[in-house]
Amino acid sequence: MDPNQKLNSMGQPVPELPVADVERAQQHYRDALGFTIGWLYPGKEIGAVSRDKAVIFFRRRQPPFEPAIHWVFAEDVDAWYRELQSSGANIVDPLEKKPWGLRQFTVSDLDGNLFYFYHDEPNAK
Repeated sequence: MDPNQKLNSMGQPVPELPVADVERAQQHYRDALGFTIGWLYPGKEIGAVSRDKAVIFFRRRQPPFEPAIHWVFAEDVDAWYRELQSSGANIVDPLEKKPWGLRQFTVSDLDGNLFYFYHDEPNAK
């Protein structure tokens, strides 16, 4: 067998975010971020949302908890910024070119979990 041959493939990771209220988080992600509500487990301890190929699980936690941070590559970061601005997402850091060469902006959810939307544009002005 070729040692470089891969026997198994790996799917896209699914983050599990800590939230105070799973149902409230699902509604927020639907309304402000354009996700579709997937499922909510009886007892409302865990649930999921999805958008395109992205899936996010939520698990109810007692605050205070450490918010999660996710980096999201955006092919058209300007379009994402406009969409999330118009949908009322909580943009806590505006779209700008950062000193490290990325054009990015930051969105916070209701529980403080952060999403850094970015595009690597080293020659952009």
